[in-house]
Amino acid sequence: MADLSGLSDEALAVFAFGAYHELSSGQRVRSVVQKDGAGHRASDGAVDELDGRGLVKADGREIVFTPAGEDALRDILAGIRGSR
Repeated sequence: MADLSGLSDEALAVFAFGAYHELSSGQRVRSVVQKDGAGHRASDGAVDELDGRGLVKADGREIVFTPAGEDALRDILAGIRGSR
């Protein structure tokens, strides 16, 4: 299980966004949009924080979950599903 302790709410929101898309689409999510061109964007600080922990790589347009980030997203989804 990935250690998400101490992450900011903005950093956790990146995982929440990924979890939302996976739950709503039923498809595995490996990346999320960093900036959508319509004013929605992940905080640069959150992206830096997650990159610093080795959980994502980002190019300014897309945030790609690393294997550790994918594991963290799986854990988050398991927690959501387990709370039913």
